[in-house]
Amino acid sequence: MSADSGSALPARTTRYRRRGRHSSPHQLSLPSDSPALVIAVPGSARPESEDTAVRVADQAAGSCHGAEVRIGFLRGGEDSLEDALSDLPSHNGLPAGVVVPLLPFPYPEVDRAVAAAVAAAEAPFVIADHLGPHPLLAEALHGRLADVGLARAARVGRISIGTAADGVIVGTVGDGEAVQAAEVVAVLLASRLATPIAAAPRVALAPCMVGPELTSGTLEAIAALTSIDFAPPLGSHPAVGQLVAIRYGAALADPKVASMAAEAKSEPLPASAPPASTGAQ
Repeated sequence: MSADSGSALPARTTRYRRRGRHSSPHQLSLPSDSPALVIAVPGSARPESEDTAVRVADQAAGSCHGAEVRIGFLRGGEDSLEDALSDLPSHNGLPAGVVVPLLPFPYPEVDRAVAAAVAAAEAPFVIADHLGPHPLLAEALHGRLADVGLARAARVGRISIGTAADGVIVGTVGDGEAVQAAEVVAVLLASRLATPIAAAPRVALAPCMVGPELTSGTLEAIAALTSIDFAPPLGSHPAVGQLVAIRYGAALADPKVASMAAEAKSEPLPASAPPASTGAQ
């Protein structure tokens, strides 16, 4: 569907689409009055977190042409999520913005902070799903392992040169729900690396996290205690920016967004549309 100025929902562009299974679902074509994309970043605006967030925001903006992209941190008084939400207007009954947590999986402490900031905002906002589980996370983990020589750079079946660990642990932060989601990504990563689950003399840690949710030095401390080689966090890997755009587009396409617009215009709700909500999706 084409996205004109009267359309509430995003449409994928064909401009960058490749045929078959290699199409690009993160490329969205949006009207100029689309809700803002607000990236909620765990932690405070310390230099390394700010650099990662800015790079991810730039990548997401490249996929969401027409949408304003903002960054808000959940701790500290600088560039807070509350400030990022404070002056965004609502157009035509649509949410003022879609808040995308910069988290691969659920993290109760961060999720509650995002929900509280959204609840305190004057305008309505929608909270998008977490970034994963998704095959793009497995792709990003593969890339980070390859960056430090812990995995072959190419997928199985292609000729490549390099050393590799013969066992990988996928690490995450959060609760049991996050662990279950990480297990899905671990299976996807195993299919890329063709690494069976077995006893292994050389084990690598693949942190399935963007980075801001960790305090500085955490991975180094784990490595020192366990003597395990580790890849860097996902950081601003292109897959992270693509996932932010995908979650933004999916949130806008949710029937609840159409319900919010219909309620604002006092129009009858579609029979299949559930009541509107601004809580976590």
